[in-house]
Amino acid sequence: MKRIKYKTALVTGAASGLGFEFSLLLAKDGYNLVLVDIDNLQLNKTKRQIESKYPVVIKTLVKDLSRHNVAEEIFKELDTTVDVLINNAGFGLFGHFTSTNWQLESKMLNLHVNTTTQLTKLALSPMARHGCGRILNVASLAAFQPGPLMAIYYASKAYILSFSQAIANELKGSGVTVTVLCPGQTKTGFQKEVSVSSTPNKININIADARTVAQYGYTAMMEGKTIAVPGYLNKFIAFVSRFVPRDIATSIVRKIQEKNRPKTKL
Repeated sequence: MKRIKYKTALVTGAASGLGFEFSLLLAKDGYNLVLVDIDNLQLNKTKRQIESKYPVVIKTLVKDLSRHNVAEEIFKELDTTVDVLINNAGFGLFGHFTSTNWQLESKMLNLHVNTTTQLTKLALSPMARHGCGRILNVASLAAFQPGPLMAIYYASKAYILSFSQAIANELKGSGVTVTVLCPGQTKTGFQKEVSVSSTPNKININIADARTVAQYGYTAMMEGKTIAVPGYLNKFIAFVSRFVPRDIATSIVRKIQEKNRPKTKL
């Protein structure tokens, strides 16, 4: 009897927010899951929630994705190849660069740049050999312009956008696609970490829910699109950013940051 090969998807930052929503969508489509997150308690809760809805096999890996070479650890623990990879894990840090915590910034850079890149590389080799596979890297609308008061976050997301576009081009015609999702403000745990709801004059428009954003990104990935920017206003912002002088765009971003968050000192 011919053995049926079930497809497997790996999702980082899978315990909540966009990662949880991506995992639900994959399970609905019959993918077995490898869910990676640092939050063991929430990760197991997510596993139980998905298993109660869909008959898929779920493996959980509790990993700090900001550590060096954690991508190699993950792939050594897998007993199968990965058909879909979603690099969703990430976090932000608000404040003047002169006073922010370098240890946290170093972790952010390692997660957004090194781990994302290495996971992509490790997943791509077998995908390229088999001539099929899907990768979704989660960047941000922040990737399209500099971001004062969140300088490293914006810069690292710009890296993800540029990197994803480049390898998507390299892979044309191979059967493997790379999509980069660039959402604007989304209701997730990320916003709780870098924003304050009680800040006077906080801008509350154009905030999407995680389920809608995940569905948009998931559909774009399955259709093989390279860049996915959910929401008409976000699309407009991403388009206009090409034509606005960088110094003006930078000043506008800073004003928005200051409206959304408490004032900080140098």
